[in-house]
Amino acid sequence: MTTVQQIMIITGLTGAFLVNYFLAAAAGVSTASFWGGIEAWRWMYLMQAVPAAIFLVALFFIPESPRYLVSKGRDDDATKVLTDLFGSDVARAKLDEIRATFSADHRPQLSDVLAAAGTKGFLGMRPIVWVGIMLAVFQQLVGINVIFYYGATLWQLAGFSENDSLLINIVSGAVSIAACFVTIAVIDKIGRKPLLLIGSAGMAVTLFIMVYAFSHGSLDAEGSLVLSKSLGMVAVVAANLYVIFFNVSWGPVMWVMLGEMFPNQIRGSALAVAGFFQWFANFLVAFSFPAMAAWSLTGSYVFYGVCAVISFFLVQKFIVETKGKELEEMQG
Repeated sequence: MTTVQQIMIITGLTGAFLVNYFLAAAAGVSTASFWGGIEAWRWMYLMQAVPAAIFLVALFFIPESPRYLVSKGRDDDATKVLTDLFGSDVARAKLDEIRATFSADHRPQLSDVLAAAGTKGFLGMRPIVWVGIMLAVFQQLVGINVIFYYGATLWQLAGFSENDSLLINIVSGAVSIAACFVTIAVIDKIGRKPLLLIGSAGMAVTLFIMVYAFSHGSLDAEGSLVLSKSLGMVAVVAANLYVIFFNVSWGPVMWVMLGEMFPNQIRGSALAVAGFFQWFANFLVAFSFPAMAAWSLTGSYVFYGVCAVISFFLVQKFIVETKGKELEEMQG
């Protein structure tokens, strides 16, 4: 079920790619004036108001987490949510399990991520929190959002027209959605850690294939990268294989791991900290790519490929499998 979150993320991105493609096609090019004399690329941004409004309304219908409700002493509300999910008999047992993981004199707070006095920690935080941060940060350092945020620009740098570049984005989005369905089918059969290892290895290989394609391109009179037709196809195929490996593994599995690996007492705080680092890394990668690409597109992808290699060994050393375990079994 957690994997569905990644499907929704990619579905939203693919929807945006479709809107961008049709707006650019209707206007001729993305920089041309369109409705109301406003450039098409600005309408691409304005369209975001529609899903944002739908999201705001939908939030009023989302039930609160029963573990959060128990942590706030709202057992009746927690029982109602659990009953809606599991039925009254199972709800009572689940409520007792959740209560048992919260001590009577403790309520979750941000300081829970800090290492307790007399225990091992690194830079003041619990080791399990650092593992969560590692997962969150490396999910971004492999460069996935460069493909999604800068896909059209990237493929134009590689010699494709704007129209073809926007179409490639749509294909990448569709491929990503299909890959996430594969994850749903296998994640509870082969486990989380094997998928992360497969993803790291696959992303490393495909990223270095893209490095090969970019490094054998030529520069035009304006200094832009130009790929031959064969190298361009190699880059496109490698990029789509890359997003398949990402969305079979690190894309959805990171969210699954973050939701499962922390004990109840610190889950909310630890997720908030890991989420902060994930989006901060997202920002750094997105912000740095234009400058890195201007310096060397090939060098940029070498960096992402090296991060994918490093992620393989970090997963191998630090990640503990959570498949088949109850949330209440997690230890901090």
